[in-house]
Amino acid sequence: MVACKVTSVDVAAKAGVSQSAVSRTFTPGASVSLRTAEKVHAAATALGYRPNSLARSLITGKSRMIGFIVAYLDNQFYPESLQKLSQQLQAQGYHLLIFTVDNTQSQVENIVEELLNYQVDAIIAASVSLNTALAERCLALGVPIVLYNRTQDDTRISSVTSDNHAGGYSIAEHFSTIGIRRPAYIAGWEGASTQRDREAGFIEGLRNHGLELFDRAVGGFDHETAKQATRMLFCDKTIKPDGLFVANDHMAFAVMDVLRYELGMDIPEDVVVAGYDDVAIASWPAYDLTSVRQPANRMVEATVTTVLAMIENPDMPPQQIAIQGPLIPRRSTTSMRA
Repeated sequence: MVACKVTSVDVAAKAGVSQSAVSRTFTPGASVSLRTAEKVHAAATALGYRPNSLARSLITGKSRMIGFIVAYLDNQFYPESLQKLSQQLQAQGYHLLIFTVDNTQSQVENIVEELLNYQVDAIIAASVSLNTALAERCLALGVPIVLYNRTQDDTRISSVTSDNHAGGYSIAEHFSTIGIRRPAYIAGWEGASTQRDREAGFIEGLRNHGLELFDRAVGGFDHETAKQATRMLFCDKTIKPDGLFVANDHMAFAVMDVLRYELGMDIPEDVVVAGYDDVAIASWPAYDLTSVRQPANRMVEATVTTVLAMIENPDMPPQQIAIQGPLIPRRSTTSMRA
């Protein structure tokens, strides 16, 4: 014999409340007294009732789901940010629907289309670039988009980043202070605004302190590619860089491993190394990496505030938020030569 499905009407009858009170109890953000909520939850537990979120979304027009697109999770900064985003959004009654992409335009387009089919209330795109046509489609459908740790030349798209230009500038200033004369740079993925702005700030800072970029290679925000870039900068070179700014910590760890264990170089005596993000591993004694700290807590808070505000107010003007983070000096740039 098949058991009858328990409905909200059954819960309301057992709890001695109205059906609308049951609905409000299981609707995030809805107003209901503590006493009523306790009675409803007790009745639901006793009856084995489970609210139908999909049915509720058809009634309210809100899925309470936010799509999250990320290009890669190898960089420790993103899993940390994802955890913080998820916790803060859950506290507001929203949940993340997570997709990973390889950052090719075709895959990004396919993932966005799939998210739109899921009727998400908004999209957060981390380390991903959106083309103008894709952004226009989302805007036309009234689906807010917030870029996290990326910006876009299209000012209609909201974004939250650290102040990447100021961060790159602070590394150059630090290098000048400790006496670096041959500064080099290992770039990230060339299509990323973070890469562009960090390098621009670094070069501007060098010039303002009487220095020029000595050498450059591309690591693409990839561990193995960063190793190859390091070999290119240091192998078979008579004159080598004495200071190296790496566009993020994920690459910097690979760079330091090659310098020490393949090339037999001492950090910081032979070359100083600085990164960007200040992920947890940067402070480990094995690396002790000088890095610009991305203010993840403030970035996540600004992202959540922005995306929820855009959901509630579709006519809200786009926001471009850049939050400055501090330089954290460590042993990788502490040289007795200065």
